[in-house]
Amino acid sequence: MVWSIWKHGNDCVFERASPSAATILNAIKDEHGLWCMAGAKKLRALQLSIP
Repeated sequence: MVWSIWKHGNDCVFERASPSAATILNAIKDEHGLWCMAGAKKLRALQLSIP
């Protein structure tokens, strides 16, 4: 989660992206899914309840 926030902050500073909580939440969901597909068994047990 922290990495997604950090990357979005960098995008806002260096790429002039607009700050967006929705963008951060989508990045967190995507990253969670990728780690689960890669076999992160304990992370898979964590249920993200992000709309």
